[in-house]
Amino acid sequence: MFEPTRDQAREFFFETWRKYGAGEVLSGMEALALEVVLLHPEYHAVLGDPERTRERDYFPELGQTNPFLHLSLHLALEEQLSIDQPRGIVARFAALVARHGERHAALHDALECLAEMVWRAQRERAEPDGAAYLECLEARARR
Repeated sequence: MFEPTRDQAREFFFETWRKYGAGEVLSGMEALALEVVLLHPEYHAVLGDPERTRERDYFPELGQTNPFLHLSLHLALEEQLSIDQPRGIVARFAALVARHGERHAALHDALECLAEMVWRAQRERAEPDGAAYLECLEARARR
């Protein structure tokens, strides 16, 4: 599995945004990343100023959202949906979309489940729990 470093992930988003602004051709993953970035205009200034934001730290305990982490989670979720992995995520996500009435809100709801699964796996030094992830999505769709 490809696991980019913090710097590699940030450079990927900076380069995608730069190429978009310059009208250059984007690769498949860059095109997907651009779709995600365009959903988040609040991050455009961050991506447009890599010299200022490349090394910035974000502190969730201070209410700061890490735009690079947020965008990366979006990409991970889109990839999961494209291949229905873990199996059943597409159906559960469709239920979230139906509940919210629109895709972007459903994505953010699903991202909370994904982030929790990743956080638990890191904290427990264990494999991500796909079953718990799917249960989280199902529970949110029923709310």
